[in-house]
Amino acid sequence: MADTLIDDVGGLLRQAADQVVVPLFRKLDDSDVAEKAPGDIVTVADRRAEEMISAALRELRPGSVVVGEEAVAEDRGLLRHLRDGGDVWIVDPIDGTANFAAGRRPFALMVALLSEGRPAAAWVLDPLADTLATSRAGEGTYVDRHRVRTDESTPEFGHLRGMAMTRFLPTATRERVNAGGDRLGELLPGQHCAGREYLDILVGRQQFALFWRTLPWDHAPGTLLVECAGGVARRFDGADYHPADEGHGLLVAASEQIWNDVSAALLDG
Repeated sequence: MADTLIDDVGGLLRQAADQVVVPLFRKLDDSDVAEKAPGDIVTVADRRAEEMISAALRELRPGSVVVGEEAVAEDRGLLRHLRDGGDVWIVDPIDGTANFAAGRRPFALMVALLSEGRPAAAWVLDPLADTLATSRAGEGTYVDRHRVRTDESTPEFGHLRGMAMTRFLPTATRERVNAGGDRLGELLPGQHCAGREYLDILVGRQQFALFWRTLPWDHAPGTLLVECAGGVARRFDGADYHPADEGHGLLVAASEQIWNDVSAALLDG
């Protein structure tokens, strides 16, 4: 029997978007939004979508474990499963919740699958743009069913375009990043939606993205998508990224050369 996992999870994300998320966009009341930590909000749509997605994922892979953003907010002990054997799903029901709650775009729905502790598959859906990116380790990355490669062309140094989320950076690092941006080309402030940043690398709208916070649901899907398309996702010190690793700093680039150029310009001073 054919393995339909990629289509099954992609269809599930579209269903959650159509039935739960998009109908509540710009329709939230004050009572539908809460602060789960200082500066970190959650909406009724996040919770409902995660419940729906998590239940369906468990049915797709009986015995699997789901590590969802909202579930972890209630029980951080769930993070221990990111090093488990077997199948572990990582779910971000709405990436870009602040945008969603304010009635702004972009926002995304994201899922990654770890198998025996290794990234195995990923999905990112921007429902308003109707863009779905999917990947399976060793099988390439597809955007709306078209295979994409991020490393097919490299703009010259000085003509690169990318995002640096500087808000959370340590002061010295933020100063280096801001000072080096002009040398690269165009340094963007970010869209407050990691999923959209990864999609923009895949479709060539930008060549890199720099993050400080590296929560697994924000980056497990996108890093696999970019890597399977020929790109690179590494910590600032060059170490490989894994969603179970604690720490800060992540630089994602469309190719090895771009990663090296951006790292030298923004991080090495």
